Amino acid sequence: MKETDTHLRRWTIVAIYAIAMAWVESAVVFYLRTMIDRIDPYQPDPLVPVLHGMGKAELIRELSTIIMLGTVGMLAGRNFKSRAGFFVIAFGIWDIFYYVFLKVMTGWPNSLFDWDLLFLIPLPWWGPVWSPVAIALLMIAWGTWASRSSTEIKTPTASRKAWVLATVGAGIALYVFTTDALQVCIVGGSLGKLLPVTFDSTLFLVGFALMSVPLAEMFLGRGKSGEGPLQNFDYGKWLAHFKGNRALHNVGSRKTRIMTGSLDNPNL
Repeated sequence: MKETDTHLRRWTIVAIYAIAMAWVESAVVFYLRTMIDRIDPYQPDPLVPVLHGMGKAELIRELSTIIMLGTVGMLAGRNFKSRAGFFVIAFGIWDIFYYVFLKVMTGWPNSLFDWDLLFLIPLPWWGPVWSPVAIALLMIAWGTWASRSSTEIKTPTASRKAWVLATVGAGIALYVFTTDALQVCIVGGSLGKLLPVTFDSTLFLVGFALMSVPLAEMFLGRGKSGEGPLQNFDYGKWLAHFKGNRALHNVGSRKTRIMTGSLDNPNL
């Protein structure tokens, strides 16, 4: 119980930090988009004002954000797995609340299907709002499971095959986000004027499913440790507890029958 409370406390602190940081991120984006008249980023020449004036600063800001989220994960975890877990928890919560607060500040996004410019590193990432939110939810789920490894609670570890599939899935998702930017780099053109038209949802969902394999494997208890949520249950202790309760019940029933004079009554 103590270890569980410690993990919950650390999880809560990381979540509070991520939410506060999301407000800062939303405010900065609000200021930036107001300056360049781009509250809705899906407009003609979406990156021209940024790349011509604040491109380097924006790239460093994005990198600094990742470093800050990684740092809180390092501080919250006790080993590599739990630190990675707390990092992705922070990232996922930060990403979701970024959109929540941006909606509060600007009224945008209008829906989960609005296009957004997600990142600039290494190339511009474009996608509907629902796609990064889906990945963020997956990150929170996996991070919560993985961060428990810093406690005495036994958690299974996904197999190498599962992580290979997840890496392939992440590569597919990254390709979907940057496919238009890649075409511009190959064919030629201006990334600042890039405005995507279609999003390959089917291919993205394939990548998302592959990224979900490690979490599914760990939850089902088919990872390296072979321990799932039900396999951690101590059946021996449960059986002993059940027998003890049954014995107490029998003794209580016998005393009641003696007091009522019904011990020798075959009908009772």
